[in-house]
Amino acid sequence: MSNKSEYSYEYTHILKKDKNCVEKADKFCEDYKMFMNSAKTERECVKYIISHAKNYVEFDKNKIKSIKPYDKFYINNRDKSVVLITIGEEPLDNGFNFVVSHIDSPRLDLKPNPVFENEEICYFHTHYYGGIKKYQWPTIPLSMHGRIFKEDGSYVDVNFGEKDDEPRFIITDLLPHLAKEQENRTLREGIKGEELNIVIGSIPKDFEDDKVKEAVKTNTLKILYDTFGITEKDFARAEIEFVPAFKAYDIGFDRSLIAAYGQDDRVCAYPALMAELENVKPKKTSITVFTDKEEIGSEGNTGMVSEFLFDIVEDLCDIAGVKARDCYRKSICLSSDVNSAYDPTFSDVFEKMNSSYINRGVVLTKYTGHGGKSGSNDASAETMAKVIKLMDKEKVVWQIGELGKVDIGGGGTIAKYMSQRNVDTIDVGVAVLSMHSPYELTSKLDIYHTYLAYKAFLLNE
Repeated sequence: MSNKSEYSYEYTHILKKDKNCVEKADKFCEDYKMFMNSAKTERECVKYIISHAKNYVEFDKNKIKSIKPYDKFYINNRDKSVVLITIGEEPLDNGFNFVVSHIDSPRLDLKPNPVFENEEICYFHTHYYGGIKKYQWPTIPLSMHGRIFKEDGSYVDVNFGEKDDEPRFIITDLLPHLAKEQENRTLREGIKGEELNIVIGSIPKDFEDDKVKEAVKTNTLKILYDTFGITEKDFARAEIEFVPAFKAYDIGFDRSLIAAYGQDDRVCAYPALMAELENVKPKKTSITVFTDKEEIGSEGNTGMVSEFLFDIVEDLCDIAGVKARDCYRKSICLSSDVNSAYDPTFSDVFEKMNSSYINRGVVLTKYTGHGGKSGSNDASAETMAKVIKLMDKEKVVWQIGELGKVDIGGGGTIAKYMSQRNVDTIDVGVAVLSMHSPYELTSKLDIYHTYLAYKAFLLNE
């Protein structure tokens, strides 16, 4: 950041402000890439987070009779969202510091009855989850993740297609020679939802027995049983997600960028986790949340629409002998979610002066929403001033961003659900190129300064 004159201001490249952070960012992002490779779904994220929260005790309101400064707790919500808490020096009714990210990402879910055969090819039916461009998903390698319950009540967790010696899966597309009619479709309909069928087999069970119906499907189901111990009926008791089988890689000759699946919003979740784990002696109690279902409106009992988080806060306040509503009123929340980075190739949809850019630091998004800020949190001037003051004090490089032109862009985050509890809330996160694509792009420097932002907030706010 630099002043153009005594009265003007501009947001510039991080290295103009923090010249020595490249090595630190590189080191931080090596572990980030390992996280991205091992935690591609919300269940895998929860498992990763809890495994690293070694000094945290599982919170049970019936067993914990009192709390004291620096106590650490975790709460696992159905293996799909998780909350980490560090008790601060100040009384709870001085307010909490919330950092709330989401750990779900756009993907392809299996339908409850997914297996079918057509002309001796076996497929899975899918139902896409979240906002995707459907045409981006054919002809890329896919892997299978999730949990399948069996009839006896046991379950198997699936992570298949990630190892080098495991097969991948794929959705087909038309060759250009036969795609004349397809190419006349709109881009949105270039690939239709019912065409997102995943190829899973092509060998029949018995070449010589013509009495075997759907022999390829039969053989494929046998392989599924031999591999996972499941039958076709068990898919009705399953949550199976197909995601890109891509690893996280450095991008560019200078290795300054990272490409990975699911960076919206795990690129914010990981820095939030690292900041919370290092949050040893905070002033205020920190509550770091990793929630589910944001990509479909935060619905369900593992999303922010649920009372799950707010029940925890109420239980915590009951133990401390204070009222939750008094705590909320003095709290502040960083809704740690991404913003869209300015892309010069598609500059016509951005409002250049109010866009976020790669390598210019963590993005403070005052409001999201659509059109006239519909569905937006819209952080107050007081909240903006408080967060900016902290960023400047701790030398965190930051920028302001909106999600595209007024009548073109827009989107939503979990911020509005926190503000509904009378909590001052602002979106703070990383700028992302190719957001919601199977392979998103972020800046290492931005990721590192986002971590610095969350760390400063949890320790000092």
